[in-house]
Amino acid sequence: MYKLIISISFVLIARLSFGQRISKSDVKALHLKQDTLRKYADDMINAQEPSDRFIADSLFVRGLVRALKTHNSFYYPFDSLQTVSKLYPPDSTFRIFTWQMKKDEYFYLQKGAIQYCTANGELKLVPLFDQSMFTSKPQDSIRTNRNWIGAVYYRIIEKTYNNKKYYTLIGFDGYTVSSNRKWIDVLTFDDKTGEPIFGGSYFTFKNDTAKKAPQSRFYIEYKKEAGTTFNYNPELDMIIYDHLTSETDEPERKETYVPDGDFEGFKWEKGQWVHVDKVFNFKLKEGEEPVEQTIRDANGNINEQKLLEQSQKNEKKKPH
Repeated sequence: MYKLIISISFVLIARLSFGQRISKSDVKALHLKQDTLRKYADDMINAQEPSDRFIADSLFVRGLVRALKTHNSFYYPFDSLQTVSKLYPPDSTFRIFTWQMKKDEYFYLQKGAIQYCTANGELKLVPLFDQSMFTSKPQDSIRTNRNWIGAVYYRIIEKTYNNKKYYTLIGFDGYTVSSNRKWIDVLTFDDKTGEPIFGGSYFTFKNDTAKKAPQSRFYIEYKKEAGTTFNYNPELDMIIYDHLTSETDEPERKETYVPDGDFEGFKWEKGQWVHVDKVFNFKLKEGEEPVEQTIRDANGNINEQKLLEQSQKNEKKKPH
């Protein structure tokens, strides 16, 4: 809970004090740019024609970069961009933007960028290019910003091992017309270049009865309409997620997977997330699950504030 408070406190301090770090004229200009960006962000999802959505995405990216070139923009919260996730780690060394664009009726593309906190207030930005559609085994590779496995992140967890920092990212992927995915990935930075690195042998199943090789990242895939728990619990210091089963007894069809009342998890140990096959020694009955709300609203938009509020609620409660 302490680390959660620190993380939230930083965001609040940044929002309250950005006016002291950014000149009044720059704040006014950023407000105007944010208004324009909000329109593009909405069109990326809701514009009827695919060409309009792609144009909106291009205009949004260029507009965001121009806005971030403003001196000390790192401290500007971009609160009005509710369909764009903005996450700071507890150490406030960077923030990561992620969002999605509706490619067609069946597929969403994820986009993102990492903004570094610089001593002189100048922009250092690394774009993220989603290449998940081009790999059949996205969980088994170390990746850079140029072949990122895309997700809209809603949680960041900072851990340290052997004096190196590891940032665990938890995110959502609309994936297909019939199923969603939720991802856990680990972000580190190259010691020499500072460039981001996603993945590594961080997810191990060494304590499981059925042995599996370590994975570079982890995901669950489940029925589109199903609500699933997939988040970090600071009280237990664990990532907890629903155990899933096929409601039609077709295990090869991930779009049939729904929670069955059990929970699995991952516990951080010596630089790895170690799988815990059964977090609680009981099974919840139907209707008792601590289900996270979807991060989309009725129009299909990602609602970061709704997701953040629900995540905070989930952290305050655990099954009894």
